[in-house]
Amino acid sequence: QVLVVESGGGLVQAGDSLRLSCAASGHFRGTLSMGWFRQAPGKEREFVAALGWNGGLTTYADFVKGRFTIGRDNAENTAYLRMGDLKPEDTAVYYCAASRPMDFGWPLTQKGDFGSWGQGTQVTVSS
Repeated sequence: QVLVVESGGGLVQAGDSLRLSCAASGHFRGTLSMGWFRQAPGKEREFVAALGWNGGLTTYADFVKGRFTIGRDNAENTAYLRMGDLKPEDTAVYYCAASRPMDFGWPLTQKGDFGSWGQGTQVTVSS
């Protein structure tokens, strides 16, 4: 069982930056790949970014390239999402996800690639 907890959402203005954090814990071995998705009201949950299990692989959705950065936080099985130049269309609930233990596939960009999900954190960008 993997527990995923994210934090760091909030209300910001267009052009501002925000940093989300995520940690996965539980009874498992090894390091997990981590991902961020988002879901705006009335829309499907969409992929934002993913970080490979070794911390060296990253992949991004086209709409965030150059603005968002994913990386390892201060420990294994953690991830941050640093969001810059935020736009009103970035408003959504952001979800952190963790891969299944011992799954070393890459890239991971689909919801089904991840086995555990956090509760989500709201990010609201005002114009």
